[in-house]
Amino acid sequence: MKTREQVRAELRYHGLSMAAWARKNGVNEELTRRILLGRIECQYGESHKIAVKLGLKDGVIEE
Repeated sequence: MKTREQVRAELRYHGLSMAAWARKNGVNEELTRRILLGRIECQYGESHKIAVKLGLKDGVIEE
């Protein structure tokens, strides 16, 4: 698992904004930004999916 800061550093390294990453992965841009800024817990639904895709938490994504 990664920290929020590690994920933001990886995005900068790849030249991606939070919004660009969200569009590329087909998820909500505002929710992605709030997750990476530590404003929500990411326990359920789309926030859980985004956190798993970002590597912030272990989990399964149910489609």
